[in-house]
Amino acid sequence: MPGTKLDDIDRMILAELQADGRMTNVELAKRVGISAPPCLRRVRTLEEQGFVRGYHANVDPRELGFEVQVFAMVGLVSQAEADLSAFEELCQGWPLVRECHMLNGEVDFILKCVAPDLRTFQRFLTEELTSADNVASVKTSLVIRGAKDEPGVPFDVLEERLAKEA
Repeated sequence: MPGTKLDDIDRMILAELQADGRMTNVELAKRVGISAPPCLRRVRTLEEQGFVRGYHANVDPRELGFEVQVFAMVGLVSQAEADLSAFEELCQGWPLVRECHMLNGEVDFILKCVAPDLRTFQRFLTEELTSADNVASVKTSLVIRGAKDEPGVPFDVLEERLAKEA
C-alpha cells in the first residue's frame, strides 16, 4: 500500500507541510516532536522521494481578475496513447487550462479553466480547444460557486487505515 514506507513522523511532517508550507523548519520540528536538523533531513528526503512536489501560494483568482471558472469535458476522436499524450501536451501550453485529468468513461478529459471574462473563455473554446486536432466534442459547465477546495490528501483517513492494519 502506498504510504507504508513512511513512519509516523514522516506522515506528521507531510500533514503539517500540507496545512502550512510556509512554516519554518524550527516550527515544523516542534510540531512533530523532533529537533530541527533531523526534521530538515526528513523534509529533504521526502522532497527527493517525490512525496512533496512543491510549495505554492493559494492565490484567489477572483482577486486577480479571473472571474470565470469553467470545467470542460473533452471527448477525443482517438484514444490511442500517442493521441492522448498529444492532447495532454496541448493542454500544457494553454494558460487558461489550470488542470487536466484523463478520465474513464464517456468523457476522455476534464479540464479546469479560468479566464478573466466569458469572452476570453469563449475565444479559447472556439479558436483553440474545439479546433484542436483529435477533439471530437467539448461540453462546458460554468462554475457558479465553489463549496470546497481542499488541496492534498486527508491524512486522518490515512492514519485510520494504517491503525486498522496494525
